[in-house]
Amino acid sequence: MTDIAKPVLRFAPSPTGMLHIGGARTALFNWLFARHTGGKFLLRIEDTDRERSTPEAVAAIINGLKWLELDWDGEIVFQAARAGRHREVAEQLLASGNAYRCYATAAELDEMRAAQRAAGKPLRYDGRWRDRDPLEAPEGVPFVVRLRAPQTGETIIHDVVQGDVRFANEQMDDMVLLRSDGTPTYMLAVVVDDFDMGITHIIRGDDHLNNAARQMQLIKAMGWPEVIYGHVPLIHGPDGAKLSKRHGALAVEAYRDMGYLPETMRNYLLRLGWSHGNDEIIPTPQAIEWFNLENIGKSPARLDFKKLDNTNAHYLRETADMALADRVAAILAQATPPRTLSQTARERLIKAMPSLKERARTLVELAAAAEFLFSDGPRSLDEAAAKLLTEAAKASMGAFLATLADTEWTAHALEDKARVFAEQNGLKLGQVAQPLRAALTGHTTSPPIFAMLEVLGRDESLSRLRAYAI
Repeated sequence: MTDIAKPVLRFAPSPTGMLHIGGARTALFNWLFARHTGGKFLLRIEDTDRERSTPEAVAAIINGLKWLELDWDGEIVFQAARAGRHREVAEQLLASGNAYRCYATAAELDEMRAAQRAAGKPLRYDGRWRDRDPLEAPEGVPFVVRLRAPQTGETIIHDVVQGDVRFANEQMDDMVLLRSDGTPTYMLAVVVDDFDMGITHIIRGDDHLNNAARQMQLIKAMGWPEVIYGHVPLIHGPDGAKLSKRHGALAVEAYRDMGYLPETMRNYLLRLGWSHGNDEIIPTPQAIEWFNLENIGKSPARLDFKKLDNTNAHYLRETADMALADRVAAILAQATPPRTLSQTARERLIKAMPSLKERARTLVELAAAAEFLFSDGPRSLDEAAAKLLTEAAKASMGAFLATLADTEWTAHALEDKARVFAEQNGLKLGQVAQPLRAALTGHTTSPPIFAMLEVLGRDESLSRLRAYAI
């Protein structure tokens, strides 16, 4: 089913909103299969809904794909610019008898639906102009162009995820291809664009499965090659319900702003509906090597923020220190108000990164934990730190500082000195270290405190500690 030598796949979002994670996963699956097979991954913006499509949404889609590092081949295709070609195909269908003009007025269609509703029947076009002579139409009445769909038998979608899905043709009506103003419908535009772009595989959410049956009828009416479909179950929230805004941030840009890495999102989205044994951590090069369509699951995947955090923590630890520093700097630059790291702060951040990234789950957490490195001088104490720095703790810290005059300013030497001081004064190591942490950082939690003393250096560390020692 998936043995086409050079598959051509596409991601075709509508620019009526942000790029959400469901769309991002669809893009990822298409991109991975294209890269796995040496095929092509194309991007088409389906902007035929001119009222709802916005430049901001187009930019968000493009920026989201770029942030995820899902590169596409060739130029972006904008569907609205191809309306002339879509009308051309509709005319071909009229000429071949596979489409017809329908002159039913809006009032007639409303009356038809009301009668169907009253009779408890499905609401669908009744084919009233399917076999009528167009010469019977009143002069000057606008018309739509409808597909002359088969009325008996079945339309079968051979789906690589869902298996064979059968649709009774008698339950599908003659869909509109051209509206009365001559504009093409979504269904027509999609099929024409897929053919013209040479699309061989369509991987998308299973909410498009009904569309596939209608699109297959149109493909057959034109005598075009059938595509290979794969309809992926939608992503659900942690509670098992269909994913919605109440489940939290959905747009890809929101995950970026929450401090997740693009490599994390690729790994995590891959595992939302695709599996390779029990493997959870699957770096992108490995994903490209392994990805196939047969391993897409048939059940909806559940969003799990704990698993997302754990995956991100893994990739933070795997990322080079300088690269992480660059990403933290980008986070700070986008903050309100924006912050710029000095050269000294950046050097401290890189030096502290091995300790910082072991404890963080997101870039935002990492940046917050490193805040005490970004500026000089005594720290403002949070409530817990102020409570910890009792008069006794300040006095003990002052006594400890007096022992550091000739101490080498390294984490190892400073920790040894603290252990000796604690033992000599009947204290536990934590009773020495915690006041140091509070005065040095303003908080009661931080990366290993003796390593941070080394990062800040003797002069800056003593300046901060002496501000609270007595």
